[in-house]
Amino acid sequence: MNQTCPLCKKAETSEFYQDKYRNYFRCQTCHLVFVPPEQFLSVEEEKAQYDSHQNSPDDMQYRQFLSRLFIPLQKQLKKGSHGLDFGSGPGPTLSVMFEEAGHSVVIYDYFYAPDISVFEKQYDFITATETVEHLHNPKDELDKLWACLKPGGWLGIMTKLALDREAFSKWHYKNELTHVCFFSQKTFQWVASQWNAELTFADKDVVIFYK
Repeated sequence: MNQTCPLCKKAETSEFYQDKYRNYFRCQTCHLVFVPPEQFLSVEEEKAQYDSHQNSPDDMQYRQFLSRLFIPLQKQLKKGSHGLDFGSGPGPTLSVMFEEAGHSVVIYDYFYAPDISVFEKQYDFITATETVEHLHNPKDELDKLWACLKPGGWLGIMTKLALDREAFSKWHYKNELTHVCFFSQKTFQWVASQWNAELTFADKDVVIFYK
């Protein structure tokens, strides 16, 4: 049965893969791979998963992981830039790294920092690390972030990229049940074309859009 793509809203989708937990569909237009909404975790189950995460600014390994986005994005920013870290999680860390580098950052997280007034402002840069794969409505959420970005601003996203079906079948990333959207290079290229944005693949799992 066809599912409507949550990113481009087209119905030209087909079943891509199935495991014992979920079905995965792929859109023929934007190439997003996604899980149908009826197979999402409940809000309570989802939050319980995030509560188990142990990330913090004191964790040097976590900082090193985030540096794959921090370093290329930081190189593009003017000193004293103002940013938004979207999906900051229970232990905000990337925002701390940018503040240490001389920028100001506000945070938003659906569960841990749910102040929606942050979306009423404009930013020089926005980050979303290990976040977009969790989005139930990626079109609405990503368009909202893009609207909050000033002309000349940067949006940096970190998420592991989906490959072909064979690689997907062995991919640990799909086994995390809070992950419901899987982007590929083609998907991000489609997004960039919709926004008329410049797109850079800064690392194997890091993409940066320029407005």
